[in-house]
Amino acid sequence: MIGVRRGMFGVRGSGDTSGYGRLVSPVALPGGSPRPLGGYFDEVADGLEAALAERGVGVGEAIERIVVFREELTFHVRREFLPVVARSLRDEPGLRFELCLGVSGVHYPQEVGRELHAVYPLMSITHNRRVRVEVAVPDADPHVPSLYGVYPTNDWHEREVYDFFGIVFDGHPSLTRIEMPDDWSGHPQRKDYPLGGIPVEFKGAEIAPPDERRGYN
Repeated sequence: MIGVRRGMFGVRGSGDTSGYGRLVSPVALPGGSPRPLGGYFDEVADGLEAALAERGVGVGEAIERIVVFREELTFHVRREFLPVVARSLRDEPGLRFELCLGVSGVHYPQEVGRELHAVYPLMSITHNRRVRVEVAVPDADPHVPSLYGVYPTNDWHEREVYDFFGIVFDGHPSLTRIEMPDDWSGHPQRKDYPLGGIPVEFKGAEIAPPDERRGYN
């Protein structure tokens, strides 16, 4: 449990008359999953544990928890072990997750000390399997090792997550903004980023920016 959402989308002061404004729902993140994990997930988890042991790393040292949620397997990895876990998943013959489909950023302001998450979906073309790797870091120290050296196609994806969420990928060859102007202030997809905007004219009427519109409550 990291919070409580009120209303359909957590928006307040919108004058919602749909009836959804009184909804109250918990915001919860899935916890660790017990064995057996099911399907090929146990085989992948055992293979990763063996591959890390060969590199002198204990699975409990590198992996915070293993989660099976909505038929997806996610390894929650401590950031300092991210490169060795990624190399193990890529190079171990029984795993062979050769393809990283990018990296996504997530911002959970209520999860104190773990506000920023970087999520990597991996695919094994050899074995036709998918897993996810996830790393959580605090707002105050948003550094994650770059996986550019393991998966070079993550180049632009890491730049995008840096641009929109402010996660700093240490070791990236050119970590610059990719969508927003270089002199832009802040990271627009964080949940604490102001809505802002500019007035828009429409058939003679002017619509104010979202944070300047009148309320109806």
